[in-house]
Amino acid sequence: MAANSSATILRRALLYVPASSPRMLAKSLGVTSDNVTYDLEDSVTPAAKPQARTALREHLAALPARPATVRELAVRINAVSTPFALDDLTALAKLPRVDAVVVPKVNSASDLTFVTDALRHLAPERHASSSSSSSTNPIKLIALIESARAVMDLSSICAASPYLSGLIFAAEDFALDMSLTRTPSLSEFLYARSAIATAARAASLPSTIDLVCTFYKGEEGLARLAEECRGGKAMGFNGKQCIHPSQVETAHRLFAPDEKEVEWAMRIVIADEKAASTGRGAWTLDGVMIDAPVVGRARAIVAKAESCDMNTDILRNKWKDQRPE
Repeated sequence: MAANSSATILRRALLYVPASSPRMLAKSLGVTSDNVTYDLEDSVTPAAKPQARTALREHLAALPARPATVRELAVRINAVSTPFALDDLTALAKLPRVDAVVVPKVNSASDLTFVTDALRHLAPERHASSSSSSSTNPIKLIALIESARAVMDLSSICAASPYLSGLIFAAEDFALDMSLTRTPSLSEFLYARSAIATAARAASLPSTIDLVCTFYKGEEGLARLAEECRGGKAMGFNGKQCIHPSQVETAHRLFAPDEKEVEWAMRIVIADEKAASTGRGAWTLDGVMIDAPVVGRARAIVAKAESCDMNTDILRNKWKDQRPE
């Protein structure tokens, strides 16, 4: 079951912000990112979790609105298997500024069932039961896939909650679970990443967010990040976890369609409109056959470009006379 599976959910970058740092909480309001995820898990020591939770609650409760440069505010709670998860949800679920909850270490469907039931109990006005259609703006769930067990159970995980709207691959924890060493090629993660991207698409989840690039300093760090973004996009991922604000612009740019891709797609969309008016289901453009799957991809690219705030009207006007060959 997928929540809000429309293309309007855009998470090209998911930027983690430690909830234990007042300075970083304040700075997060000035960043430009599709998603800002306040972290109560790995970046916060066990002893500091109660204080971080309280600080995050006060930070979010004080916001009159989501920052204009951020599309989504999320919270990464602690794993369901810990004594902290329910306290995290109890403190934060009622806050109107919480758009999504990132659930770490999801090993089975029961982890998401627990969070779903908790949200329905703690914030019933946003989370109607499955038999009702009166939910208003429910908190979306994003599941972190971090273990071999989770990869083997992806189909049931993807069907576990009506609020699930994405999967994230946690490479470092997966490497630990599998006794792997991460290499620059990332080839050791090929099966897991392919499985996650395929499962998310099969379940119509709008987000599949790739592993963290641990290099973020200097030109070398940005080059490594760009390489990883291109590789992830080629595998079917549509977003990247970011651990530093300097990574966000690259993720936004590389997980958006490029200008040439959008221009190609717009030509096809316009030509197809003319072809359809004459009853032509297949035709050619630049000597290449165009049929329904290609047109579908072109329409998806144009829609993605528009959701990324790219001005497609200029291209539509430029190619308004494009005709099928």
